[in-house]
Amino acid sequence: MENFEDIMKAAQNVQEELQKAQASLENIEVEGVSGGGLVKVRASAKGIIKGVQIDDSLMTPDEKQVLEDLIAAALNDARVKADAKSQEEMGKMTSGLPLPPGFKLPF
Repeated sequence: MENFEDIMKAAQNVQEELQKAQASLENIEVEGVSGGGLVKVRASAKGIIKGVQIDDSLMTPDEKQVLEDLIAAALNDARVKADAKSQEEMGKMTSGLPLPPGFKLPF
């Protein structure tokens, strides 16, 4: 039964480390960019949008469709970067944990 207890302790440690990693993702920021920097979106590694910056040159009625497209592209870029950063950070936290091969986190 000692082996089972070791497994349970390891699972508790994994859960604690995951909670720490999830909390740290809120403080890590990424920036999505489109239009060569005309539109920028700041987001947390958890994907929460923190801010949007739009170049003044896009603030004309003629540029409405372009602006909408650039905002969508910047949001998507931020999301991709947030996902990548999240995976990177979670990988750092779980790299030293004794997990079986092929075991994916979170559960």
